[in-house]
Amino acid sequence: MILENQIKNVSNFKDLIATPFQGETNAICWSRKLVGDFSEIVKKLTLNEDIREINLEELREIQLSEQGKLAREILLNDMEVLKNHGASPVLNLIKCYERDDTLSFFSTDVYSFHVDRSPIPTDTFLCTYHGESSDIVPNAQATQKILIPEIRNKLKELYDGNKDGFESFLTEYFFDLHYQAKPDAVPINLGLGNLWKLAVDHPESKVLPCLHRAPKEKNGQTRLLMIC
Repeated sequence: MILENQIKNVSNFKDLIATPFQGETNAICWSRKLVGDFSEIVKKLTLNEDIREINLEELREIQLSEQGKLAREILLNDMEVLKNHGASPVLNLIKCYERDDTLSFFSTDVYSFHVDRSPIPTDTFLCTYHGESSDIVPNAQATQKILIPEIRNKLKELYDGNKDGFESFLTEYFFDLHYQAKPDAVPINLGLGNLWKLAVDHPESKVLPCLHRAPKEKNGQTRLLMIC
């Protein structure tokens, strides 16, 4: 029931944009079975670092087979409709994200379940076209890490300011954005080709923000991800 309440499925981009978050629903999915060869595009694009943004002109110029061209058209169309909606999508090639191992007891990298925050009303859109895809988890199946007593106590030991400033410290260093899945939690994989809209923590939001995390990449496999 939690899963049914959290996720709403739609069948086109117009409904993805128009369908509001409400109640327990904080993730909306346009389920798609995409045609074309996205792996060909990944192979044709160079990646010399852990992650890089793909310039659309570069994408247009690479030589592709007919299946590769079909995949490219989908990428370009997704970027265009999101831009027309007022979003700022980026297309990333990803070998891996930077890991945060500064604190042994608290990771603030994107492999941890976290929420996105914005000072203005907005949504997070993402689609994985190749490689491992992200996970979300129902809010009821996770606990904000700063509320876990042993973690909170360690953060208090780390903090050396005025007692009244502790909560601001947690926000300033983004500790409050991260969550720990409960032992019986069942993460939901977002799948390949599906275009998702996830709720963000912002002042006018009427729902809880969606908890999501980046996947652990397979060795030698590059992800192709659109996000905004």
